[in-house]
Amino acid sequence: MRNWYRWYPIAITAAAAAISAAVYRGLPPRVPIHWNIRGQADGFGSPLLAVSIMPLIMLTIALLIPLLPRIDPRRANYDKFFPTYYFAMNASLTVMFAIHCAVLAATLGYPVPVGRIVPAAIALLFIALGNVLPRARANWWFGIRTPWTLSNDRVWARTHRFGGRLMTFAGVVMLAAALLLPQTPATSALVPVLAVGTVLASLVYSYIAWREEQ
Repeated sequence: MRNWYRWYPIAITAAAAAISAAVYRGLPPRVPIHWNIRGQADGFGSPLLAVSIMPLIMLTIALLIPLLPRIDPRRANYDKFFPTYYFAMNASLTVMFAIHCAVLAATLGYPVPVGRIVPAAIALLFIALGNVLPRARANWWFGIRTPWTLSNDRVWARTHRFGGRLMTFAGVVMLAAALLLPQTPATSALVPVLAVGTVLASLVYSYIAWREEQ
């Protein structure tokens, strides 16, 4: 089916909502909604919160995906990377869906290692986005948007090649840590540390690239 990726956001959001509706009656009065670094539940909430929060976030994103390019001052550039844009958005929704299913399964009592699944899913998203990031063209919604990348297309291209490699590397490290290392404060800190480090390094590089292009 041609352009199926345009329908995927609504389809996977509907699937998340359907799963929520199917398991809602079987949930206990208090359900875990947060897990600590050792994979143990340490935050609880109502069943309605557990089944609704992720589908609502996914629905918001699904509705914004086709809207954002239309209001972007540089919307003409989307024609050059529309499949990449939708791939990135769909990959993000897929990771949210996987996390939602894992959390509901753990809530129902299945031995699901949420503490490993969540960082592993985020790591896979980093790897996926890192591989397609260099294909993005200058726009105001998707990519590494700094004053320097938005003012110079060469800086945009250089920064996204750099950022893509960095995201891929960070994702591989995150994935290895999530699957192979014991769950400790140090390994759990890898995801936020690497994520923030990737963002900061990309921002700094965009300025350096801009200076070099002047």
